[in-house]
Amino acid sequence: MKNEEYHIPVLLGQSVDGLDVKPGGIYVDVTFGGGGHSREILSRLSADGHLYSFDQDADAEKNASRGEGSLGEDPRFTFVRSNFRYLKNWMRYYGVEHIDGVLADLGVSSHHFDDETRGFSFRFDAPIDMRMNKRAGMTAADVLNEYEEESLADLFYLYGELKNSRKLASAIVKQRTIKPFATTGELMDAVEKLMPKERAKKDMAKLFQALRIEVNHEMDALRDMLRSAVECLGEGGRLSVITYHSLEDRIVKNVMKSGNAEGKVDKDFYGRINTPLKMIGKVIVPDNEEQQANPRSRSAKLRISEKIKM
Repeated sequence: MKNEEYHIPVLLGQSVDGLDVKPGGIYVDVTFGGGGHSREILSRLSADGHLYSFDQDADAEKNASRGEGSLGEDPRFTFVRSNFRYLKNWMRYYGVEHIDGVLADLGVSSHHFDDETRGFSFRFDAPIDMRMNKRAGMTAADVLNEYEEESLADLFYLYGELKNSRKLASAIVKQRTIKPFATTGELMDAVEKLMPKERAKKDMAKLFQALRIEVNHEMDALRDMLRSAVECLGEGGRLSVITYHSLEDRIVKNVMKSGNAEGKVDKDFYGRINTPLKMIGKVIVPDNEEQQANPRSRSAKLRISEKIKM
């Protein structure tokens, strides 16, 4: 399998351009995936530069050492198999005091949606797993079978923005008393009657998104990663982040504007906002050509910011 088949990088040039790569700098790609963004960053580094790339998925780790000229053979490259929420811990472990840039492509890899054994997509009837890290504990099936009805309703509403979240939760709890959920097909059978035909696919995608976010603790991990990135970036360091849905985009925007995920603004005596970052340019979205070539990019937004002297 080629890396391009594993995952087509979104906004590749724009996101790496946003890092304003210094040839001898230290950079972190917190979402390695198929390695597209990492390879582009490495192409701009000299022998003195270094790239640390994170991914908690074993399949992604294999991509780092696959094929001719594998990244695993590059002395400028270090793969870190870990959740990106531990960015600061790992930088301390490697003795890195300041980073010159952090890139994050927050979307789920196209590989995960296309792998019918992982349960990320309702296109396949498969075990409903959804763990990015297959070594982790709770699966989507565990969530469906063990969560209280109110908790299910809350996560469908919060992470899936589904207005009929309570009805969905009720139907799931009723069905699991007959037979615990084990596959994506069983989940779809239990809830599809509650989804209007005109938006059935979109609502099903939102339901699967909500479960995936819960299983992988995505929002908490994102907050932790961004907090670590702000702390680890040196003055003038860049943060380049691609988001795909409003929940994660709101957190990224808040951090870049106010320095915290909640968006709480702290002002000085003169009314100026105290924040460690400044926005660079406007939000960037894929052009029509990229959207046609890579449908996954259609909801993507790229935000770039720079660490400023406090």
